[in-house]
Amino acid sequence: MFATRTFVNSRQLNKGRLFFFLFLFILAGLVPASSFAHPSPNSLVFLDVSPGRVALEVQMPVPELELAFGNDIAKNPETLLQRFEPQIKEYLAAHIHAYVTKARPWQVLIAGLKMDKGTYLDSNIPYWEVVAQLNLVPPAGENTRRFLLDYDVIMHQVINHVALVSVRSDWETGNLHSESGEATVIRRNIEDGNVHPLEVDLGRGSWLKGFNSMLELGMEHIREGTDHLLFLFVLLLPAMLLVNGRKWGKFGGIRYSVSRLLKIITAFTIGHSITLLIGASGWLKLPAQPVEVLIACSILVSAVHAVYPVFPGKEMYVAGGFGLIHGLAFATVLSNLHLDAGTLAVSILGFNLGIELMQLLIVIMIIPWLMLLSTTPVYKWMRIFAAVSAAVAALSWIMERISGDPNFVTIAISKMSPYSPWYILGLVIISMGTYMWYRKKSYSTPSKISFLRVF
Repeated sequence: MFATRTFVNSRQLNKGRLFFFLFLFILAGLVPASSFAHPSPNSLVFLDVSPGRVALEVQMPVPELELAFGNDIAKNPETLLQRFEPQIKEYLAAHIHAYVTKARPWQVLIAGLKMDKGTYLDSNIPYWEVVAQLNLVPPAGENTRRFLLDYDVIMHQVINHVALVSVRSDWETGNLHSESGEATVIRRNIEDGNVHPLEVDLGRGSWLKGFNSMLELGMEHIREGTDHLLFLFVLLLPAMLLVNGRKWGKFGGIRYSVSRLLKIITAFTIGHSITLLIGASGWLKLPAQPVEVLIACSILVSAVHAVYPVFPGKEMYVAGGFGLIHGLAFATVLSNLHLDAGTLAVSILGFNLGIELMQLLIVIMIIPWLMLLSTTPVYKWMRIFAAVSAAVAALSWIMERISGDPNFVTIAISKMSPYSPWYILGLVIISMGTYMWYRKKSYSTPSKISFLRVF
């Protein structure tokens, strides 16, 4: 995927420079480890590639950045950006370039800077990093599949500093997962003392592969999104029942049930589609934590409604309202890919279509059996049990998402989630068994089991 180009003839090497760098490396090896505050860390460069641009995320350790940038920035790193943000942007723009030929350089746009604080895993020493977001935009007629990345941040001054570069996502090949990228290294060439451009060659890609990958990502997100599915499931639990005073009554019939189910599902779809578009486009950004807490709250509210009709006949509006919140969580998946405008529009379409297809598939697999079971007296207790279980899960998620610490309930849910097909099979068996048992009983006491006559 990557290759480095050497632009120097070996006969033209500067022997004095070669011996100088060798001396520095040998000297560094002789200095005791205790002379350093911590091991010299590397910079990390992540590429998110889409047809119209390459988004770069650059993570630079502050102590090493100070050696190249100066200004004693390591003394008060928490206020670094307040003091030097414009200067750091100019510095990055001067040391990061991209092109196919030098005569047609790409635009380098710095989208933002932020500070990140953490701890080294090997030494437990705290560190600060400057994290920069950049966009590399090719000129008209060039694509992002092959180019040269001319990068020498920090290493133009710190000779032993390296940058680890990996493709975090490549939309046109369907590579959307950070762990799938292979890392390569940009470092100073010891022979000539220069930092050579890195050749990025991503091979062939296509819009069709990108669209299909977003379709699959949407389906995967719903399939693995236990909280999203649980909200919809609990909201649909009483949808086929009539309201009897302040309680849920008997089964309302097939036409009544299908009509209400379609309204609820359509409203939820419209709601999350709106905020998916707004959030993924960057028009609205909310912190992830409150959104996740609100999603858990939506499950809790739906669970209470499944036991006691809090908003009978208004489930459609509730589904649409809470769908707006769920859509913000969906949008986070796309915004993390850092796509350009055209690719983002196609991605929203594919991702949303994937969500709807998986959602529809799950509803088709579940709803007929809930309708069948709702014609029997057993459904009352099954509905209450399912609603109480969902409420417990929702409260546990709320506590986890506020505190940041998992609890035994959320851990159990994560372990049980992969077995969801078996739960659906269990629902099928229980529904058919219960219905057949009551139907058989109705032949002997038809006056008491008249509700079965809807079938």
